[in-house]
Amino acid sequence: MKMENKELLEKVARLGYPLVEVEKELDVNQTLLEVFKSRETRLLEGFPVLLVNAAKHDDFNYAKINSLLVSYVDVKYFKEFMLMSMALYDYFNLGYHWVNKFLEGLNEVEKEKLNLYKERMADNSQFMVDDYKFSPQRLKDMFELYFEQEVKENKKRRDKYVELSFEYALAQLFSPKQKELFLKKVNGETLTKTEKEYFSRAVKKKVLALANPDLNRFANMLLNA
Repeated sequence: MKMENKELLEKVARLGYPLVEVEKELDVNQTLLEVFKSRETRLLEGFPVLLVNAAKHDDFNYAKINSLLVSYVDVKYFKEFMLMSMALYDYFNLGYHWVNKFLEGLNEVEKEKLNLYKERMADNSQFMVDDYKFSPQRLKDMFELYFEQEVKENKKRRDKYVELSFEYALAQLFSPKQKELFLKKVNGETLTKTEKEYFSRAVKKKVLALANPDLNRFANMLLNA
């Protein structure tokens, strides 16, 4: 890192990316712009962290940042850094109201670019933004480092939602006793002779029906009709 970027390092530290310790007020819009213009890979990797922290400030204004960009190329690539950040937030199931507002203004090409970044986040394939190659895993690790608690809480909510959805689905298909036996089989627990007989007589038929691919296909068709 060049010495002339010391002031920028202080600014990004105040935006939750503490490479140095400082305590001052800052212009969050100008700081994001300077990070983008710095062309410093270490700072650009932290852009998603800086962006989400900047958005917590009342004076954060994407349109203002956009107006300060001189060339069409800068406008294009700054938006791609925004899209990269959106893809990362989506990977962690993080929802922000300002993100939804930003996404509403995307054109079809930008939506395709966002989907590409989401795919790269999912399969951990490196991708390019401007002339910079990014590692999804490195971006994830860096984001988790600075937002560990928020990510954990959202993961808990997501896991709880999945658990409740599963429990609800079971309750629609099985009686309490049938559900109990189903879960015992899933967990590899041993059934008594009576339980085995009841499972074969009452539960197994429903499980076989659930596993039928045609039934699944028609169910999805009906839901999407």
